[in-house]
Order: sequence, then C-alpha cells, then structure tokens
Amino acid sequence: MAKDVIIACDFAQEAETMAFLEQFQEEKPFVKIGMELFYACGPEIVKKIKKRGHPIFLDLKLHDIPNTVKKTMAVLSALDVDICNLHAAGTSAMMKAALEGLTRSDGTRPLLIAVTQLTSTDQEALEQELLINEPIDQVVMHYALNAKNAGLDGVVCSPLEAAKVHAACGTDFLTVTPGVRFADSAKDDQKRIMTPAKAREAGSDYIVVGRPITQASDPVAAYRRCAAEFLGK
Repeated sequence: MAKDVIIACDFAQEAETMAFLEQFQEEKPFVKIGMELFYACGPEIVKKIKKRGHPIFLDLKLHDIPNTVKKTMAVLSALDVDICNLHAAGTSAMMKAALEGLTRSDGTRPLLIAVTQLTSTDQEALEQELLINEPIDQVVMHYALNAKNAGLDGVVCSPLEAAKVHAACGTDFLTVTPGVRFADSAKDDQKRIMTPAKAREAGSDYIVVGRPITQASDPVAAYRRCAAEFLGK
C-alpha cells in the first residue's frame, strides 16, 4: 500500500496558496484543501492546484442528511480530486449515499474516508460536551467499523489509533492521520500527536502535516525532512 505525506494548505487566499506551492519545483506533493481555502476561493482553486500536478485531498468533512451529501459528492467528484471525506457520525446511511454520489458513470471515484474523532478532541470533551462516555479509542474503532461496513476506503484518525484501526478493519483500510509534528515542533492546538517516524511505525498510511511545513523558514526542506522520516528514505 502506498504511503505519502499530505501538506495541509490551510491558507485563506489563492495568492498565498499558489506562492507556497511555487516553491516546490522538483516535487508535486499531495495537498489537502480544507474548508477555509475552499470557501474563500471555490472550486477553481481545486482545478488550479490539480493543473499543477498535485494529488488533492479535499477536506470538507460533509455531515448532512443522506440525500444532500449524495448530491454534493457528485459535484465534488467532477473536480477530479483524489480523496474526499465526511463525518462518520453522519451514520451508515449517509456514508452509503455519499459513495453513490461520488461514483462516476464509468465506475471510477475518488477515495472516500471518514472522520472518526477530531485530533483536537480528548476524553474530557468527548464525555462532557458530546455526552459519549465510552473510551475515545473504542469510539474511534466503532466509527471506523461503521465506515468499513458502509464501503468506505478508510478513516481520518489520530496516529495513536492507526494500528488499532488496521487490526479492527484490515491492513487495506486506509488510515489518514493528522496530528503529526516534528519532535522539535510546537503542538499548537493538537492534543493527540506523533512524529512522522513514529506515525510510520504505528501504521499510518498517509500523514497530514500543516504548520510544521507551511510555516517553516524553508518549507521544501521541511517537507523533505517529513517525507524522509515518514517514508524511511
């Protein structure tokens, strides 16, 4: 199974995003486009980044009634992205509807993964704010199994849970893990984190790295460092 580093391009404007990507002349790294950039610039930013040759993870975390999600996924599928996602909390019916909408007339589709629990959520928030009293790792596994049974390709989870997800759902079930930081990086607002090397050892298939690369004095060098640590090259 292919592994890769996905750069979280969490910028607010197109100019800032394209200036960042212009620094990468040799590599065409996998790029995550999140809500901030997509809502600011619309579908055109996806098309422009794709035209540059970058694989794209469109991180919009859909969560709505099944029919709405199905129709929205059909629109996103036409953008030729490589990965889309939604919230597993939207239920199996919503996830199955999303797959239907995402699948093109020729049978092809982007990968579809589900968010289990955000890496900024800890046990205290889970219990006191979401009223879920089970241990967070059990909640993640339950959501992951729901996603697998609905036909999805994988989940977004903490790298701390990647090995458990593979044990529960199989090695071919993808784990896309944010919350990755260099050993000498700030944690920022992430609470459940790992280094790239530790994430590789834990079984992450894709790691999503934002500020340690995008805010580095030399983003290309930071990306290469991250890829070397994660891919073991």
